[in-house]
Amino acid sequence: KPIIENITDAIYGSRKTICVISRSYLQSEWCSREIQMASFRLFDEQNDVLILLFLEEIPSRHLSPYYHMRKLVKKRTYLSWPQAVQHPEVFWQNVQRALKTGDALTEKTDLPTGAAGC
Repeated sequence: KPIIENITDAIYGSRKTICVISRSYLQSEWCSREIQMASFRLFDEQNDVLILLFLEEIPSRHLSPYYHMRKLVKKRTYLSWPQAVQHPEVFWQNVQRALKTGDALTEKTDLPTGAAGC
């Protein structure tokens, strides 16, 4: 199968998709396609199927060229590994909670998350 078809099949065939965001991820064309496809599924199904996990601090101005990513970060809470350093157990609890079907991350999520728009 073509790569884009594999990406689409994997995203739509999964219960949830975790995008681990780093500067390298943002520079990859294929990773850009992955976040785009995952965003389409999120908007199509209106269901919490996408988890954004930032591996490093990335200022929002660096997200400007990535329209879908910037839009998601402004509207949703996301997990941030750099913020989790002091409380890794809480971070992993939040990952587990986000993976449960029907459980959405909210602004009330514990410490290692980023508030929308950060």
